[in-house]
Amino acid sequence: MLNNKIQDAINNQINAEFYSAYLYLSMANHFEAEGLSGIANWFKVQFKEEQAHAEIFMNYINQRGGRVILAAIEAVPTSWASPTEAFKATLEHEQKVTASINALYTLAIEEQDYATRDRLAWFVSEQVEEEDNCRQLIDKLSLIGDNGMGLYMIDRELATRTYTAPSILAQE
Repeated sequence: MLNNKIQDAINNQINAEFYSAYLYLSMANHFEAEGLSGIANWFKVQFKEEQAHAEIFMNYINQRGGRVILAAIEAVPTSWASPTEAFKATLEHEQKVTASINALYTLAIEEQDYATRDRLAWFVSEQVEEEDNCRQLIDKLSLIGDNGMGLYMIDRELATRTYTAPSILAQE
């Protein structure tokens, strides 16, 4: 059974994951309207990943005999000046998520909840990947600058990204 501190913290993280999903869905729709369907695709995949993260946390609370409490999702921005600005905002957001996961991991250690700590280890690794992906895209976009052909090429590249459900979901 989860103690209340851990359960409340995980419920807060569920809300943060749904906020992330909503943010990336907003970004996807913004870039779709801008005619950058490949960039929109990248954010659609991110949207699905964040939903999966929330689902992993909900499944975990239920497995531990806790109660999932869904809260309202804060409104998200709806426009960005450029793809570079959107990916910079994404990196900044993912760094906040990383801090939140790390705080949750610290709480699990303090509460001597080793099962939660072990589940969170997957998320710690996932956040390293999330931040790295953003940094790489920001670097590519910085190299491109105002080059329209470069933007066209990166848009085509990002159109090939596909969603793969996390293996941790299959185990639940």
